[in-house]
Amino acid sequence: MAKLVLPFVVLLALVGLTVLSDRPMPPADFSFINRGDVTTLDLQTMSWNQDLRVARLLFEGLTRNDVFDTEFSARPAVAESWTVSEDGRIYTFKLRPDAKWSNGSPVTSGDFIFTWRRAMLPDTACDYITLFYPIKGAEAFYNWRADALAEFARDQSITDRAAAANELWEETKRKFDEMVGVAAPDARTLVVELERPVPYFLDATSFAVLYPVYPPLVSAYQSIDAQTARLKVEPDWTKPPRLVSNGPYVLKLWRFKRDMRFEINPHYWDKDSLNIRSISIPSIEDGNAQVMAYRTGAVDWLSDVTPPYAGDILAAKMEFYKEHWDEYTRLKEQGLDPIEIDRRLPPDPRKNIHAFPTFGTYFYNFNCLPRLRDGRPNPFADPKVRRAFTMAVDRQAIVDQVRRRGEPVATTLIPPDSIGGYESPKGLPFDPEAARKLLAEAGYPNGQGFITVDIAFNKDAGHDIIAQAIAKNWEQYLGVSVSLSQKEIKVFKDDLKNANYIVGRASWFGDYGDPTTFLWLNRTGDGNNDRKYSSAVFDGLLAQADEETDPKRRMEILSEAERILVDEDLPLIPIFHYVQLCMFDANRITGISPHPRQEQNLYLVDVYGDGVGTDEPRVMRTVDPAADRPQ
Repeated sequence: MAKLVLPFVVLLALVGLTVLSDRPMPPADFSFINRGDVTTLDLQTMSWNQDLRVARLLFEGLTRNDVFDTEFSARPAVAESWTVSEDGRIYTFKLRPDAKWSNGSPVTSGDFIFTWRRAMLPDTACDYITLFYPIKGAEAFYNWRADALAEFARDQSITDRAAAANELWEETKRKFDEMVGVAAPDARTLVVELERPVPYFLDATSFAVLYPVYPPLVSAYQSIDAQTARLKVEPDWTKPPRLVSNGPYVLKLWRFKRDMRFEINPHYWDKDSLNIRSISIPSIEDGNAQVMAYRTGAVDWLSDVTPPYAGDILAAKMEFYKEHWDEYTRLKEQGLDPIEIDRRLPPDPRKNIHAFPTFGTYFYNFNCLPRLRDGRPNPFADPKVRRAFTMAVDRQAIVDQVRRRGEPVATTLIPPDSIGGYESPKGLPFDPEAARKLLAEAGYPNGQGFITVDIAFNKDAGHDIIAQAIAKNWEQYLGVSVSLSQKEIKVFKDDLKNANYIVGRASWFGDYGDPTTFLWLNRTGDGNNDRKYSSAVFDGLLAQADEETDPKRRMEILSEAERILVDEDLPLIPIFHYVQLCMFDANRITGISPHPRQEQNLYLVDVYGDGVGTDEPRVMRTVDPAADRPQ
């Protein structure tokens, strides 16, 4: 009888444990919608905004950008100070003694070296590998390892491949120490030698891909593949409760397609500055449901307002401004930032939508490879075809009739006037007649003989409506057949990375204040070059700019490189420059920045009147009163 009862007892115990573990947690101090689900928390493999935003909650680098400073200056973080050599090539960082991991272990200079080494391995497939290339020997080391792996794969004479693979790994570590210009004289000193002076290097060290990971944890989940000699890392180290991080918060919960939860890291060196104890991110995919979640108080901040009626919500705010025009004008003339202006105007739910110009561009990718994944010849390998399809997109109609957010039409990849000293090229205009002629010259008069053009896009943010408008343009003006493919974000991301598409939607927000943050997307072999575009002329201009010491001449070279992209080769179609729409109550929440870079550091948030924090508003500094936004 006991044998019959025992299974039922075990089953009941398992059910009980499941129920207990799935109990709802108490409401967090601050809750927000992250637009898209997090795809990875492995710092060195991430590239999507939703991942990077969460990374800045969990981890911290040598420096961090001041998002309320119009110059976006680098401030001390794990590094309490640094010095730069007279020639601008050697940076010496001093790590603060109280920088610790969430398990209490100190953050050391060796942790950064371990992390940067894994980022520089082709095994890791870091999308931002080019951010490391300014470090002396980094690119040479990457190429050495890639060549060594290729040779290992070719060499069929190796009998004990496991031993040989491990031996290659040991040699790789020695080569890194010999070749790459990073050193740790002691646990609190990191010395970085660059190939040449890099004006944005401290901006780069503030970027999440250069943040450290905890070596003992990652090492426990990595192994050497005996057949390929590649370093493999199992992703489970990024899941709670295993994840060890060094930032303001720790990850307490991550339930895929449901929610994430964060609580203060008790070992964080600056924990006394934090004004919220817990943060939650519910997973809500539908744009309308996201707006409803905000309006019903389920979340405090909606990072991106995506429903088709977003333009109507924004129009209602403009009506609110008109009703308070004299006061609005007076506050604006004082040079206040737009959030502070809203904070001082009368409470009204209409003002809770915010539109911030951003350092970002929405565009469409062309697959530029000679053949598609199914083996068919790819007509988009011809720049003439790409130019034709670009000139057949009515971008003004998309901005005015589809988006309705006041976003400027884009004919360039880099938002004009967003980088001091940089002059943008013109790009191609909307010209259906010229587009038809180009397509005919390429061998497809009136679209005859052209393949069905499949547009790939992910599910959220209204990409489907934009795709429908562009498909209609191409069918009407070029006479081609167009199909639409809507995909889950992870599938879509993988398809882009593997060039398993014909045309696909894309976007990019600059990661640092230099043209290369956009232009490097198109370098041959770049991890973010989803177009698989390759041009010796374009690559040569970027290499020339790397060597140019005169700032004015360097900007001229980079401008010519962008001209190649947007006037001649068109591996992508610029469509519009973003205006970021978000929702929050400025009379209840502070810490959200209106800076065009739109890098929100959510550990700065404070909820007024919750009994935690200073309740002091954070405002932008050095604002030009004559401008509509910080300059």
